[in-house]
Amino acid sequence: MLALAVAVAAAAAAAASSAGSSSGGAQTYRWTDDKGVVHYGDSVPAEYADKERSLLNGQGVEIGHVEGRKSAAEQAKAAQAAQAARERAQHDQTLLASYGSTKEIETVRDERLAQIDGQLQASATYIDTLNTRLGALQERAMQFQPYSDLSNARRMPDDLAEDLVHTSNEVHNQRKALDAKRKEQADTRAQFDADIQRYRELTSKSRF
Repeated sequence: MLALAVAVAAAAAAAASSAGSSSGGAQTYRWTDDKGVVHYGDSVPAEYADKERSLLNGQGVEIGHVEGRKSAAEQAKAAQAAQAARERAQHDQTLLASYGSTKEIETVRDERLAQIDGQLQASATYIDTLNTRLGALQERAMQFQPYSDLSNARRMPDDLAEDLVHTSNEVHNQRKALDAKRKEQADTRAQFDADIQRYRELTSKSRF
């Protein structure tokens, strides 16, 4: 009786193993064609051999995945994404190592913005001085050709002409520098705001 029971058990185990093997062995590929249509089959057509595809078992569960061959543009995009991820991770590490709280970040932000604000005020004052000087030079230039209405007006002195050009260019350059400094101020504020938000995200995760 014992021998018979062992034989029956062995036969049942073999049958179960065979059934499991049969159902698990039916594998299907899933891939997407150039028009975005998803296909299924026991093999992938040659024209899609380089495309991304998944391997499904008999129950339709993904058990394998093959990345498609990427074009040069796709490879470049993937490399850029990987570089951005590395830079983000490095920035996160720097944030956590540099600050002990959001209050510390806010303090550094306020100090940096105050510095830039002082530079903006100094630049604006200098531009006002230049504009005053330029106005005086232009008023003086009105006495000479080609600005004077008098027929007997003398030719503008060379030193006055040079001073006019130099001061006008300086006003233009200083205004450009002032605009750049204002952009720096806005970018600095935005960067610190982003750092504060990111720091909160990182520190909240670390609590769990």
